[in-house]
Amino acid sequence: MAKYNAWQNRAQITAADTLDAAELTVDRGTFFGSILRTFSHLYWGDAMWMHRFHGTERPALSVDESPRLVADWSELKSKRMALDTTIQSWAEAIDEAWLASDTRLGRRSMNNGLLVTHFFNHQTHHRGQINAMLTAAGAQLERTDLIVMPS
Repeated sequence: MAKYNAWQNRAQITAADTLDAAELTVDRGTFFGSILRTFSHLYWGDAMWMHRFHGTERPALSVDESPRLVADWSELKSKRMALDTTIQSWAEAIDEAWLASDTRLGRRSMNNGLLVTHFFNHQTHHRGQINAMLTAAGAQLERTDLIVMPS
């Protein structure tokens, strides 16, 4: 799923790069409004989970502020690619024992296997929103099926 995540993020960035800057910030009536704000929230979520799972730097803003964490498209692309590399390295290093253990989230602990499932599901959910917005803006997208993912 880490490889799929990186592949789909690259594909969406490539599609978004065909749009002018104004198209990235148009409020399209989705939960986070625009393509850019949704990309920013998705980046925030992935960075927060990597902080929890892997000890990377915690995002500076709260979840409510996440759509404005990275407001510059070029900066967001760079940060996204770097984070995807981190996610892939982390995913290659985890083992069954870690997946069977728990992570503390505030006052409760949750199974890491379940949390990793949530992590990747969250990505898919918001990339689906981004795909819909990109399509509405006229961008051409790659297929999203796991079975056509490049090896």
